[in-house]
Amino acid sequence: MGILDDIFPPKATWTAEDIPDCSGKVFLVTGGNSGIGLETTKQLLRKGGKVYLAARSKAKADEAITELERETGKRAIFHELDLGNFFLPQSCVAVTLYEACDEQGKNLAAVKRSALEFASKESRLDVLINNAGVMVPPVELVTSDGYDLQFGTNVIGHFVFTKHLLPTILSTAESNPSSRPRVITVSSMGHRIHPSIEYDTLRDCDKRRTMNIWHLYGQSKFGNILVANELARRYGDQIVSISLHPGGVKTNLSRHRGGGLMAKITRFFFADPSLGAVTQLYAATAPEAAEMNGKYLIPWARVGEPNPAAAKCV
Repeated sequence: MGILDDIFPPKATWTAEDIPDCSGKVFLVTGGNSGIGLETTKQLLRKGGKVYLAARSKAKADEAITELERETGKRAIFHELDLGNFFLPQSCVAVTLYEACDEQGKNLAAVKRSALEFASKESRLDVLINNAGVMVPPVELVTSDGYDLQFGTNVIGHFVFTKHLLPTILSTAESNPSSRPRVITVSSMGHRIHPSIEYDTLRDCDKRRTMNIWHLYGQSKFGNILVANELARRYGDQIVSISLHPGGVKTNLSRHRGGGLMAKITRFFFADPSLGAVTQLYAATAPEAAEMNGKYLIPWARVGEPNPAAAKCV
């Protein structure tokens, strides 16, 4: 398996129709208001799950929730989350990615508050799907405290959110030992573009601004896999942590790429969100995926291999 297998997957043998009954389970989907996040939320609702739709904009989330209720007869629950607002001190970008992100736990910011708010409403969380993300925005765009927008949103924001949800996730594991909770992290085959972390480009600086925007994207998607793998290593006896490439999908994630050739490629060769959501739905619900801790999945719902550099501890 390699990059061609990522780009040209065989026909799916597992579909949303194979999702087991989700009654009694609590799901949280970041970026659940559009694209494959919206499709994921829809299918989980359809199968009886209680689904929190985490998004920054309540107005856009409400539109999605209304659409979902019209299609499924069930209502998702809005949960406010701004992944670009985490207040990470510059001094914490230190020895390893995990340690750098872990320093964030000392600071009260919007992402941490969002996780604590969820914990105040729910005593359990069966599946967290870290789905939200940004792709190749203008390089001038940064997070609220000056971090690269792609790395800040895709990696650090999700790390902080997951870290502060861990007590709820682990307590769910203790109360349901026969069904380990899952943390699903949406990465991308784009991690192969830049399979390393250049720590001096995480915060805005001249070096970051001269770095190819696709390399910054690849760095963020590589970071997703590293954090997912470390989560699997540290907590694999209690939870299941899986990262994945969802496939080439027609979503608004690519809105910054504009028109032209890329738009034509997307329109003719990329899959609809209904198919693009299959791999993360498989990771989140399939009984056999409970044995895939630390694995990297590729479309459609298959175990793949990331860049070998992703195997290192973080």
